Amino acid sequence: MPIECNINILLAKKKLKSKDVANRIGITPQNFSVLVNNRAKGIKFSTLEALCEILECSPGDILHYVPSTVDEK
Repeated sequence: MPIECNINILLAKKKLKSKDVANRIGITPQNFSVLVNNRAKGIKFSTLEALCEILECSPGDILHYVPSTVDEK
């Protein structure tokens, strides 16, 4: 997938647990796991905003674009 999440890196830097962050932003730990493990098809702006607030970062710190190679197409 060309867009990846760095949430797990940010969680480790802040020493936060996934289930605690999931509860704070109002989603299930299972849905948060989908997001953290780059299996999500999208993210709501309200979820992204809550993550930025909790992790004290900007959207660009959470999401980044990885161009696909010719072999992946």
